[in-house]
Amino acid sequence: MAPQTGSTEKEAKPISAFPQHLTWEEIKIHNGRGQSQQQWLVIDRNVYDVSTFSKLHPGGSRVISHYAGQDATDAFIAFHSDKALVRKYLKSLLIGELAPDQPSFESNKKKSLLEDFRELRCTIEKMGLLKPNYTFFFMIFLHLLVLDIASWLMIWYFGISLVPFLVGMAFFTIAQIQMGWFQHDLGHCSVFRKPKWNRLLQIIVINVLKGLPASWWNHLHNQHHAKPNCFRKDPDLNMHPLLFSLGKTLSVELGKKKKKFMPYNYQHKYFILLAPLALVPFFQLSIFYFAIKRKKWLELLLVVSFNIRVCLMYVPLMGFSNFMVYYWMSRYLESTWFIWVSQMNHIPMNIDYDKNKDWVSTQLHATCNVNQSLFNDWFTGHLNFQIEHHLFPTMPRHNYWKAAPLVKALCDKHGIEYKSKTLLGAFVDILHSLKESGEHWLEAYLHG
Repeated sequence: MAPQTGSTEKEAKPISAFPQHLTWEEIKIHNGRGQSQQQWLVIDRNVYDVSTFSKLHPGGSRVISHYAGQDATDAFIAFHSDKALVRKYLKSLLIGELAPDQPSFESNKKKSLLEDFRELRCTIEKMGLLKPNYTFFFMIFLHLLVLDIASWLMIWYFGISLVPFLVGMAFFTIAQIQMGWFQHDLGHCSVFRKPKWNRLLQIIVINVLKGLPASWWNHLHNQHHAKPNCFRKDPDLNMHPLLFSLGKTLSVELGKKKKKFMPYNYQHKYFILLAPLALVPFFQLSIFYFAIKRKKWLELLLVVSFNIRVCLMYVPLMGFSNFMVYYWMSRYLESTWFIWVSQMNHIPMNIDYDKNKDWVSTQLHATCNVNQSLFNDWFTGHLNFQIEHHLFPTMPRHNYWKAAPLVKALCDKHGIEYKSKTLLGAFVDILHSLKESGEHWLEAYLHG
C-alpha cells in the first residue's frame, strides 16, 4: 500500500493468524530481538510483518529491520518516490491494523511536529521540488567525464614529469569524488523519476567508472539515512570504538567499561591522518567481502574490470611503480575529501543509541548544514544542505536551497535548532567534537 498524506487507502487484508486489531505494545515487542524474532512495523496505521521480506528488500535487509517494532510511516514516505512500485510488495505483508482506540502516533513522538512536517511535504510536492532537472544532472555527469578524460590526456600528452603528474592526479581525484557525489544522487533515485533508470546509471557510474559495487553502497547508506548517528544502526559510526570514540554517551560508556583500543584523548590529532588512511583499505576489502558473501557476481566482475581498465590506461604511459603512486595517492586524497565532507554534518551532532524519536527529530538532531555558495555546493555535492537532504532523501540536490527556508520555518515554529555553519567552521567542529568525546572517555576511564 502506498503512503498517503491525506486519507488512508484501504486494501483487502489476507487471512492471517495474527489479530486484525493490534496495539502499540504488541507491535513494540516484535522488533526482531528478545523473545520474538518477528519484525513488525507500522505504515499509515497498517501493520506489516517484514520478518521474511527484509532479506528481499531492494533497499537492503537491515534498513527495514531498523524500524521493526516502530512506526515507519515517515521513513517509508521519505524513501519511496514511486508509490505504485511498492504497492505490490506491501499487500502480501499486511497482517492487521492499529486498533481504533490506538493513536496514530507512538506516545514518544511529537504529534504536532509530524503533522506540520507532513503538511510541509505536501507543499514541497506541490511546488515540484521533488522533480529532477535533467539538464542540471546532464551537466554534472558531463563535467565529471571531462575531468576523468583530462586526467588521462594530461599524462598521455605531457608525460610524467612532476607538474603534469600532479595535475593529472588532481584531475583524477576530482573526477572520482564528483562521481561519488553523482552516484549518491542516483542511489537516492533523485536523478530520474523511475527507480530503474537511477539504478542502471548508478551501476555504470559507481561500478564501471569508480570501481565500487552499487548494492554495497546502497546497503550501507540507506541504513545511515534511516537512523543517522544511532549506534549499531548507522554504519557510519562503525569507526567507534576501534579507531575513535564518538559522542558523550558512547564515550562515557566505553570509559566506564575500561576499554581502550586507541588513545582517544588524542583522537582529534590523529583523525586528520588516520581517518582517510583507514578508509582506503576498508573500502577495498569490504567491497570484495560484501560482493562475494552476497553473491553479487556481476557487480564483482564490473569492479574487477574497472581495475583492469585503469591499469591498461595508465601503466603503459607511466610504468607500474609510477601508476601505483598516482592511483593510491589519488585514492588517499579522495578519501580525505570524502571523510571531511561526510563527517562535518554528523560527528559534531548528537550520537547515541536509537531512541525511536520521530522522523524530523531523528534527522535534525543528527545533521547540520554548511552555508551555501557555488563553491560549497560543488565541493560537497550539495551535501552542505544535509538537513534538507536527510528530511527529503529523494529530493534532487538542485532544489535543496528552495526547501531550506521552509524547513527553517518549521524548526523555528517547534523550537528546534537549525544549524548552519561556514565550511571551515564545520571542519573545525569535527576536531572540537572529537576532543570533547576523548575527554569524556578519559574522565570515565580514569574515574568512572
